Amino acid sequence: MNAKIIKIETKKGKQKIKVASKIIVSGGLVAFPTETVYGLGANVFDSKAVKKIFVAKGRPQDNPLIVHISNISQIKKIAKDFPEKAKALTKKFWPGPLTIVLKKKIIIPDIVTAGLDSVAVRMPSNKIALELIRQAKVPIVAPSANLSGKPSPTTAKHVIDDLSGKVDCIIDNGNCKIGIESTVIDFSSKTPIILRPGYITKDEIEEIIGKVKEAKSRKSKTPKAPGMKYKHYSPKAKVILIDYRQDFEKEIHKIKIQNPNKKIKIINFKNPEEYAKKLFFKFREFDKKGTDIIIAKGLKEDKLGTAVMNRLKKASTVFIK
Repeated sequence: MNAKIIKIETKKGKQKIKVASKIIVSGGLVAFPTETVYGLGANVFDSKAVKKIFVAKGRPQDNPLIVHISNISQIKKIAKDFPEKAKALTKKFWPGPLTIVLKKKIIIPDIVTAGLDSVAVRMPSNKIALELIRQAKVPIVAPSANLSGKPSPTTAKHVIDDLSGKVDCIIDNGNCKIGIESTVIDFSSKTPIILRPGYITKDEIEEIIGKVKEAKSRKSKTPKAPGMKYKHYSPKAKVILIDYRQDFEKEIHKIKIQNPNKKIKIINFKNPEEYAKKLFFKFREFDKKGTDIIIAKGLKEDKLGTAVMNRLKKASTVFIK
């Protein structure tokens, strides 16, 4: 059975969202928009429903999920503590594209956290996402609403392409505003650590709470956040990433000569914001056109460029430095 599609274009969507919230409460799966990418949601306290997420996506069960909340009081339901530095960040950046990792309460099923004693939490700023959580009256656990490993979905059409027939409902609210996943910062140990770079930058975080560390390992046996262990964000086409300091046109010419019969497409956006918003969209668009090779120009790894390069490196098979 194909998923029920609920299209919401205006602010007057509460009645439509009620249909989706009932699906969440009854143990079903709902794909919904956030400001970052589309998420695939289930009731965080329903282990059977959460397991359906892993099955629908083909996602390894040792890859933890992010819990989405609609108000700060819900933290008390799922986390043992809420450090002052974490509070300071949420005061500044919530609702928004920031995920915090805290020590979890026993009520959170192990399937949500991959058996870890910590839980990742965020409050999205997308109004539909917030209203869905409010109406369901439970936190909603939600990874990106795509097949595992593929580029994250930034439109409902991407979700339909990947998951229609595997989920109960898809809420269509057009394109996502930001286009890459949230920043994840870990407060479950003494020193805060950025586990995944995102739209909220290291500089912005340090302005609020002082120095933080960055996770160095590209892979982890027991990742505390999504995107730390497995290959992510990858189109079918081979992605060749060119360092921003290289002569981009010269490298394109070389690659074209070496691959005379291959269909090649180029990604070279003007700034990190445009890159973030359009990268996954372009990956999917080029795949539909039967592209063999995507050549992408890299960015300087600072501020938002760090997050974009994180996605590009994970998607690429070759990085020309």
